[in-house]
Amino acid sequence: MERVIITGVDRSARSRAAADWAAREALLRGLPLRVVHVAPPDGPDPTEQWPYPPATVADRVAAELTHRHPALTARSMNLTGAPVTALRALAEEAELLVLGLRGEGGPTGIVMGPTASAPAAECTRPVVLVPGTLAGDGPPGRADAVTLGIDARNPAGGATGLAFEAARLRGARLHAVHAWTLPARAAESPLPVLEEDRATWEDDEVQRLSDALRPWRGKYPEVDVLEDVVLLTPEKALAHAAGNSALVVAGRRSGGTALALLRHAKCPVAVVPA
Repeated sequence: MERVIITGVDRSARSRAAADWAAREALLRGLPLRVVHVAPPDGPDPTEQWPYPPATVADRVAAELTHRHPALTARSMNLTGAPVTALRALAEEAELLVLGLRGEGGPTGIVMGPTASAPAAECTRPVVLVPGTLAGDGPPGRADAVTLGIDARNPAGGATGLAFEAARLRGARLHAVHAWTLPARAAESPLPVLEEDRATWEDDEVQRLSDALRPWRGKYPEVDVLEDVVLLTPEKALAHAAGNSALVVAGRRSGGTALALLRHAKCPVAVVPA
């Protein structure tokens, strides 16, 4: 596998925001960036190619990025074909695939277009989905640069490793969030849950999270970790934590948690396959 970050771009401002985030991440990791534009075979006719034709999109974005980030090594690729298929194939050989939530020409009123949602649901490599604002380090005073959604009962090693590495590279605290629910017998009971029972169950979840993170703490002793156990659904727990984060990392096997989070997140979300 070539150590490279790939960003898919078009002529939209959203894809440029994703490309800028990808450039910053490539610099953090000391990796080259590949800027890819895939034009459908039945692309726009000449009257719809303003301000420049699709065949030059990747070249222009790569030039913008290297002008903005002089230390960046970027290479452009302009392809013709089905965007989802091409990006998915290219991503198989990449460290990360970075995409904007929506591209040009998509229907209005949707949070995420198919060129973002399909790779996030299918790629065998991590996919980072970036909202429509220019990427950066977040507002002053932001405490948690990286948030990890983790199921302490069945932790996903790929997501946990990516989150720890991202925190290490940024010199930032890692906020590890484990969401839990009451046992079925308590949730279904018409009687209120006794406080001592709830405290006992929560202590068990705290221990599970500590056990799940212990080997990663040993591997990354320089990373400060905030362990957080919350009695919420995973979607609500991560949405709350994401408000204080510059990057959220979640495993794809957690169901629709990561993709559901994108309806609320204002920071990039990394979706990591098992």
